[in-house]
Amino acid sequence: MSKKPLILGIESSCDETAASLITENEQGIPIILSNIISSQVDIHKEFGGVVPELAARAHLEKIDWIVQKALNDSGRKIDEIDAVASTAGPGLIVCLSVGLSFGKAFASSLNIPFIAVNHLEGHALSPKLNSELNYPYLLLLISGGHSQFLNVNGLSDYKRLGTTIDDALGEAFDKTAKLLGIEFPGGPQIEILAKKGDPKKYNLPKPIFNKGGCNLSFAGLKTAILKIANNIKTDQEKFDLAASFQKTIEEILYKKTQIAFSEFEKQNNPKEKVFVVAGGVAANKKIRSMLIKLCKENNYQSIFPSIELCGDNAAMIALVGLEKFKIKQFNDLNYPAKPRWPLDEKAAFLKGAGIKF
Repeated sequence: MSKKPLILGIESSCDETAASLITENEQGIPIILSNIISSQVDIHKEFGGVVPELAARAHLEKIDWIVQKALNDSGRKIDEIDAVASTAGPGLIVCLSVGLSFGKAFASSLNIPFIAVNHLEGHALSPKLNSELNYPYLLLLISGGHSQFLNVNGLSDYKRLGTTIDDALGEAFDKTAKLLGIEFPGGPQIEILAKKGDPKKYNLPKPIFNKGGCNLSFAGLKTAILKIANNIKTDQEKFDLAASFQKTIEEILYKKTQIAFSEFEKQNNPKEKVFVVAGGVAANKKIRSMLIKLCKENNYQSIFPSIELCGDNAAMIALVGLEKFKIKQFNDLNYPAKPRWPLDEKAAFLKGAGIKF
């Protein structure tokens, strides 16, 4: 029986300090040996959002302990590690630099390969940690910083089909929560409040709903929420607005995903139609349920990461590291942090005022 690779993953792109060790079994299925995440919510909530300098300082204070705990929990020894994979981007550069520098130093001290990982690729492959997943597949990546449909043809092989032209979906959830007086990070609370409200109470806009292919826009919706929130006087009105927002998002994603299905099928003519949803917003149970229903209607297999692996974590970073280790795709120790690092680097930049369809 040959020795299976043991990969240390490190994640520090925003406000979670995380480390994980993973390997694989004889069938090549990934096995998570440890997955440690330290959240900074208590540090940032009084500011209503992530403060980069405070986040970086917290990473510096905790990363050594987090990596040591991941190693202890894995039951493995430090000299058994075959490679170190660290998030190199995208993200906040002061935060990225902490995990990236630590990972490089760790790899150098053990004289083992270092692998720079795109954080978004971690999300893209994360369902492989709990499901069998073959290429090609259609990916909807929805998180606090990104919202896009991608044709995934293989490791590091992505073609963007659609993207947000302004705010990311997770950002829209968090800002709506803030307008409703919900403490940061409030996005996940929207779904809870929505259960108490009337989703038909407010008729909210759906920007570029009938144009723009499977591109997305949420800025106009956020502006509408602001105007209504300023006049809310009761808790029930707050619940109704949360429910109306949740329903509007579901309707936008339902239609735009149907368009993405068509684009994906044109490009691939796949034997198996697989739709993967990943990123923090993939933990929203109402969105999950709606997209699973849509997949059944269109003969797609729907695959999601487990709830605990939807948010930022190091297991997904270690997984990309494992995939790259097996094909000997390593990086130099001078590899830079990349605050902007799209999965499809050939795709046109589509963000900001003035985008027309």
